[in-house]
Amino acid sequence: MRVVIVTESFPPDVNGVAHCALQTARHLVERGHAPIVVAPATAAGNGPDAHAPCPVVRVPSLPLPGYPQVRVALPSRRVAAAITEHRADIVHLASPFVLGVRGMTAAARLGIPAVAVYQTDLAGYARTYVHAGEAAAWRRIRSVHAAADITLAPSTPALHDLEAHGVPRVRLWQRGVDTVRFRPEHRDDTLRRELAPNGELIVGYVGRLAPEKQVELLAGACGLDGVRVVVVGDGPSQPSLTQALPGAVFLGRRTGDELARIFASLDVFVHTGPFETFCQTVQEAMASGVPVVAPAAGGPLDLVAHGRTGLLVPPRDEAAVRDAVWSLAADPALRAAYGAEARRTVEGRTWAAVGDQLIGHYTEVLAGRAVVAA
Repeated sequence: MRVVIVTESFPPDVNGVAHCALQTARHLVERGHAPIVVAPATAAGNGPDAHAPCPVVRVPSLPLPGYPQVRVALPSRRVAAAITEHRADIVHLASPFVLGVRGMTAAARLGIPAVAVYQTDLAGYARTYVHAGEAAAWRRIRSVHAAADITLAPSTPALHDLEAHGVPRVRLWQRGVDTVRFRPEHRDDTLRRELAPNGELIVGYVGRLAPEKQVELLAGACGLDGVRVVVVGDGPSQPSLTQALPGAVFLGRRTGDELARIFASLDVFVHTGPFETFCQTVQEAMASGVPVVAPAAGGPLDLVAHGRTGLLVPPRDEAAVRDAVWSLAADPALRAAYGAEARRTVEGRTWAAVGDQLIGHYTEVLAGRAVVAA
């Protein structure tokens, strides 16, 4: 199967869209398929993509104003040219917004089926950044995804949101997790002593430092006796967060085995953002055997079993986050039980397993097109 993955983000970017696109390309290659990736150019230009398992076509891009870590593709004929030259059987649109819309248009013009993967809560971002525009965001989402043969939602809350807003032909396709890289055995006592020299309970957040993530909700946890908050990631909110979270340790962006070591060395993982369509870092914490505190909204509703693998709290509630952390801090046996069950819960969610599910969706789309053509 010849697949063109058109993605709004790809490594070296560090985010859920980029990571999922990379894992998808890897799995397709491992299963004997022939993918290529079309993605925005990085800040360094169109250098070699040594990390990629397949060819990558880079489209000119500009940094998003106020958030230079995010780059937005410029109009380019490279998208349609890449789809044509690759002789694609199917076009995979990862979180289509700008570049993905061009991919959708090209696929439709060429008569090639398209699968759209919903990953970004644009309506939630509109509420966060401009305090308006939610209806307009949903109109754009509906317009883009309605043109696809199917839309793949990463969680049941996301699927229900899409259906409620009139997006047709929605299927569930969750995300995998690297259960070899992320595992409890990577817990590092030396690192723990560096982060918490007085033996404090280590509470961690991993992700972008941006307004929609609402990391400032960890302020209450920072005030708890015997608790050390550790923040991993970068983004435009970092300067304000260093003021909002007194005593927290900011480690910046970490990746790979180093990130796995940090995850496994936490006592509690806290995610604060209420706009997650999935939330990959929650799965990585669970694979690391760490109990999770997360908002009862979006993707975490599928991932965290309240009272079994962690605690779900009301969104945007700093006191609820603080109290959940405190309840886990006070009960080491409960933390251990939650962490062990979290690891057991995700052991079957490998990228190979969900990659095969994706290929099944491709096959369904191609079969449907064949029936229509017959």
